[in-house]
Amino acid sequence: MAADKTSTMIEFILAGLTNQPGLQLPLFFLFLGFYVVIMVGNLGLIKLIGLNSHLHIPMYFFLFNLSFIDFSYSSAIIPKMLMSFVSKKNIISYTGCMTQVFFFCFFVISECFILAAMAYDRYVAICKPLLYMVTMSPQLCGFLLLGVYGMGVLGAIAHTGNVLCLTFCAENLLHHYMCDFLPLLELSCNSSYMNTLVVFTLVAIDIGVPIVTIFLSYGFILSSIFHITSTEGRSKAFSACSSHIIVVCLFFGSGAFAYLKPPSNVALDQGKVCTLFYTIVVPMLNPLIYSLRNKDVKLAMKKTLGRITFS
Repeated sequence: MAADKTSTMIEFILAGLTNQPGLQLPLFFLFLGFYVVIMVGNLGLIKLIGLNSHLHIPMYFFLFNLSFIDFSYSSAIIPKMLMSFVSKKNIISYTGCMTQVFFFCFFVISECFILAAMAYDRYVAICKPLLYMVTMSPQLCGFLLLGVYGMGVLGAIAHTGNVLCLTFCAENLLHHYMCDFLPLLELSCNSSYMNTLVVFTLVAIDIGVPIVTIFLSYGFILSSIFHITSTEGRSKAFSACSSHIIVVCLFFGSGAFAYLKPPSNVALDQGKVCTLFYTIVVPMLNPLIYSLRNKDVKLAMKKTLGRITFS
């Protein structure tokens, strides 16, 4: 019965960011600009790491994957959002919506765990510097990356499967600019306590496990820093972690604010703003944070630009 009802829902109408006609064109150019910055920043960082052999170390291996993830999940959302600003009716098919849910969940969950892997990398670099290259071997880095994307796949399957169990009746106006699971729960005519519990359990795991890993890593890091006698040594240690700490606070802060509350307590517009922050603003800022605050990346950028100019 549920499957028959669900099959009749062939499309959704996305409400978008605003229903004010005068804001549509300015918002189109604003978010187009954001997307260009995301593409240039993240793809540029990927290419920079790939071209410079001195960046072929574990820290930049994870940064390479962070940039790939940022670019990918923004690309799963922003092009459709841009279309909504210039089309009269912002429609997405049921299949397209479920596909967007899957890839959005996959990349966002992968980002949670890649940030945890980066925190562990910083822990080894600062607490066990002499054993860094031995501990963070290519095999361990590959294993950690497999875990990152493995958790992304498992989380995406679980969230998408939960949404596929929902029944959608006559109403098909989705109060969001993308297919997200909380607005879909609100729209469903058979959404149950169990569906909501599944969502919040999965989100708690996807946010909680990485955050615990990050806190433990930085707890050991702070302990090691306090044992460093020289001011210069402490400064270098703090500098090595500062970019990652900023990114973690921005990403997990906005993500937790968006999802770790019951839907009845979260205004839909508030949820849109939070989602907007970590799906667009954070991927745009990440390359800037890591490039402007990192001497190795700035040096690689100068060398690469020098080679291009010389050519």
